[in-house]
Amino acid sequence: MAKERIGIMGGTFNPIHCGHIRMALTAREKAGLDRVLVVPTGNPPHKKHIAPAEDRWRMVCAACAQEECLTPSRIELDRQGVIYTVDTLTLLHQEHPKAELFYIIGADTLMELHNWRRYEEVLHMCTFLVCPRPWDVTPAALVEQRRTLEALGGRFITLEMEPMDVSSTDIRQALDNDQPTALLPVPVREYCAVRGLYGMDSRIPHAEGWLDRLFADLSVKRFAHTLAVAHTARHLAVLHHADAYRAEVAALLHDCAKCLPLKEMQRIARDNALTGDEDILASGALLHSVTGAHLASSVYGVEDPSVLQAILRHTTGSPGMTALDMIVYLADKIEPTRDSYPLLEKVRMLAQLSLTRAMIASMEGTAGHVKKGGKALHPQTLQTLEWLHTLDANS
Repeated sequence: MAKERIGIMGGTFNPIHCGHIRMALTAREKAGLDRVLVVPTGNPPHKKHIAPAEDRWRMVCAACAQEECLTPSRIELDRQGVIYTVDTLTLLHQEHPKAELFYIIGADTLMELHNWRRYEEVLHMCTFLVCPRPWDVTPAALVEQRRTLEALGGRFITLEMEPMDVSSTDIRQALDNDQPTALLPVPVREYCAVRGLYGMDSRIPHAEGWLDRLFADLSVKRFAHTLAVAHTARHLAVLHHADAYRAEVAALLHDCAKCLPLKEMQRIARDNALTGDEDILASGALLHSVTGAHLASSVYGVEDPSVLQAILRHTTGSPGMTALDMIVYLADKIEPTRDSYPLLEKVRMLAQLSLTRAMIASMEGTAGHVKKGGKALHPQTLQTLEWLHTLDANS
């Protein structure tokens, strides 16, 4: 049986960015890895002024959520004291005794390997996958250093890929100046904004506690989706002159009940007389909006009725939906990490132009999908669709 080939990409990830993700995915493809462990360090010996470890961990989880081959690892976060690569590799060999380990580094890091703690041992513990970098390393110096390390037993594979000119320092500066950057995955950008990292002002007063609970209660993929929905809702609110704060809050909490077992959602709904609709009570896909609005109030402390209503209406819709209701509904359907589905790009395009027409396209797509699956659309969704057509005709 062939050995499992495990890649390791370590770093402070302060914050994790698209360059890191591209490097990990390229290494997996070029080196034929089965998976890549993404390992944020807890107490880096050479760096200061980094975001708290748990915040960096959540951002790593959110950034990797869409890639099944990327596995976040807490092997360094959960250890005390200064963490060195030699210790991490020792533990990974113990955890995966039959695996072959590949450590992913940039060419600039190769030039510094001789400064690593017990680097002679490290050279024998893994194969290094070297990604080209666009600065500070001349080809001649790189070749000379590689030969020196290979003479000591090191094994190196240079990956064929375009050099990545991505600077974490520049990204943090852009965040500090509240400037847009395409170099961050959308869930990571939103996490930084909500949490108030890297000089950004936290946009939500209770963000720290809310993020703690959401991360604990949701799956990692659902957590990343939630952040992307909040980002999209804020964008749509600004575009359509709605309240951006309310949109972001409602979107951040719209799925707060999504990962509860159906029986627990039903218990909460019945204990608090939230709905008598048996169709909604029988479906977690519908009931989580009802339960979520209740939890947003009772657990998260939201008192704004417009925010609670937007959470309540984000599954079935409702005749008389407000712009805020539509924004949260649509953001849930079109956020950038969504898997592709028929009409996705059309709904995304329409959402920039008309909330009403985007809602019609989205709901008609849902109706077609439900009908194709041999099920009946909830009556409230049908009523909402009829109302939307009337609204559009009169606009």
